[in-house]
Amino acid sequence: MLAMCGSTWAVFLGGILLPQVLHLAVGLDNGLALKPPMGWMSWERFRCLTDCQLYPDECISEKLFRRHADLLVSEGYAAAGYEYIIIDDCWLEKDRDNDTQKLVPDKKRFPSGLNALSDHIHNKGLKFGLYQDYGTNTCAGYPGVIKHMQLDAQTFADWDVDYVKLDGCYANISDMATGYPEFGRLLNETGRPMVYSCSWPAYQEDAGEMPDYESLKKHCNLWRNWDDIDDSLESLMQIMDYFAKNQDRIQPHGGPGHWNDPDMLLLGNYGLSYDQSKLQMAIWAIMAAPLIMSNDLAAVRPEIKDILQNRAVIAVDQDELGIQGRRVLSRNQIEVWQRPITPVAKSGHHSYAVAFVSRRDDGAPYRIPFTVKELGLTNPKGYRVQDLYDGRNKLGVFQSESQFITRVNPNGVTFYKFTAL
Repeated sequence: MLAMCGSTWAVFLGGILLPQVLHLAVGLDNGLALKPPMGWMSWERFRCLTDCQLYPDECISEKLFRRHADLLVSEGYAAAGYEYIIIDDCWLEKDRDNDTQKLVPDKKRFPSGLNALSDHIHNKGLKFGLYQDYGTNTCAGYPGVIKHMQLDAQTFADWDVDYVKLDGCYANISDMATGYPEFGRLLNETGRPMVYSCSWPAYQEDAGEMPDYESLKKHCNLWRNWDDIDDSLESLMQIMDYFAKNQDRIQPHGGPGHWNDPDMLLLGNYGLSYDQSKLQMAIWAIMAAPLIMSNDLAAVRPEIKDILQNRAVIAVDQDELGIQGRRVLSRNQIEVWQRPITPVAKSGHHSYAVAFVSRRDDGAPYRIPFTVKELGLTNPKGYRVQDLYDGRNKLGVFQSESQFITRVNPNGVTFYKFTAL
């Protein structure tokens, strides 16, 4: 949640990888998040529901997180790579402990305490994530970390936390560029490995300030760049447009250990159709985004579950090169997004994931041709093409001058892997 209240990029020319330093730097020097994190988080779907009498199956409580840890495993998500169960805002008591000044989980909604919940999550083979805020209060008004950063970092370690999301409400934006790195240092000093998700770019951008991405890469494993996602196609498209319009200054900084984060996956909720769900999953994979679901896993329809667990699409997101993709072309309201991925041919030409996104709403699927060269793919030996949403649909070999035709549903996507030969 972000309530707005208050490596080296390899150079490509003609599809060829020129000799540059590869992505080898590790964000935060903690060796974590070398691929985009995958998991489940409470905020987008369950917000700050705290009335457990009125919403017994939805309120922010140990019951909710135990249930979703169980479902992540039993429904096959863990086997597909989703591993984090992350508590967002509203898990705290309104005041710290009077004697120790430690954070206190809500005693009614988390009666067993966070160590017991952490044990339950870890016993499922999963990892435990927790939200806090670099401010006097969290966005929902609970105690923040300001004036207690060392204590809170150690408390997280004592609770066996594996992933920390630090929001930025009720904080001085001018302090964030030094405060966020300080909290990351304190997390490291506990000796417990914890993925560190920062939020300060989103607050700086909202205030008209330019984030220091070199500092972000040094101090954070991932960071929220912009606004919260809401359960609608409009919100999804706004985030896509933000990343596309600003890709020249944002894209080069994503990579192993330090990822740009466009926010949670909406799939399985109320706002996206089947085609729009495929669209978000494809573009998040192109952007090398963290795949953090926020839904009721017990209510996800089978066809949406198939998208979320599509191994071919997940493999694109988790590609070992860690190169974030771009929007490279738009024609007749059909956008082309592409990402260099493995395998890399002996000639140095990359394979690519290519998504065709329709911004059209004129009823019929839209047929559009491109030459492979127009897509930015110039391997002289060509590419073997496969539909990533239909593994049975192998389209054959295409050369750079070949015509490639796709037909995209309104507000939908087609998604292909072009394997360099």
